[in-house]
Amino acid sequence: MTEPGAGAIHAPGAGREAVVTLDGLSKRFGQVQAVAEASFQILSGEVFGILGPNGSGKTTTIRMLCGLLLPSAGRASVAGHDVAAEPDRVKASIGYMSQAFGLYRDLTVAENLRFYGGLYGLAEELPARLAWATERMMLGEIHERFAGKLSGGQKQRLALACAMLHRPRVLFLDEPTAGVDPGARRLFWRIIRGLAAEGTTIIVTTHYMDEAEHFDRVAFMFRGRLIALGTPAEVRASFGEGMTLEDIFVDLQEQEQEQGA
Repeated sequence: MTEPGAGAIHAPGAGREAVVTLDGLSKRFGQVQAVAEASFQILSGEVFGILGPNGSGKTTTIRMLCGLLLPSAGRASVAGHDVAAEPDRVKASIGYMSQAFGLYRDLTVAENLRFYGGLYGLAEELPARLAWATERMMLGEIHERFAGKLSGGQKQRLALACAMLHRPRVLFLDEPTAGVDPGARRLFWRIIRGLAAEGTTIIVTTHYMDEAEHFDRVAFMFRGRLIALGTPAEVRASFGEGMTLEDIFVDLQEQEQEQGA
């Protein structure tokens, strides 16, 4: 098992800008150390997975990176903004899509897009961004359909469109393909890869390790600590020959369940 040392910031070689930086990032809730001295960087245009069983610290880490939770120690920056000192600027620089999608069921696809565009204050830019979202997320044929009547894959693409309207530099995806059929999952990741190729940094939490195998890099967290970081192949190798990401995830999950028993 590879344990990246605290205090050292880990990133691949030069060539792309670091858009997200964690330097000794920590969070304590009373006596519970939820995140302990996490240090790494995420680069422009990366599809980066933060993985681990429930209770590993990944959700707390994401909440700090989104400017929703103050760190207890260490620091982090997202799109050039310190998460503790500039949380509002962090929030304006990111998009966030959860597995619940956050859509208004009684509004049409077009109305949901216009609503979110208004929240982002797009004003004069809104028509162009609506046209982009409709075409890029393949929403044209369902533009006037109520969100509550959409399939899982259609809701997924609409939620992604809403999260990307304001051109965020960083997009957080929280279990984005939960409950979605394989065809819709494949289309979704094709769209995500296109966004990453254009420079958007994508940060994903998922329990689908087959998806994580195709990420650029992954970070495994366990009991609040960063225990492995690298490409999927590098992480697999660090846990032993023949291991898959799913094997690693299940082993960590079983260790956590044994401790809690």
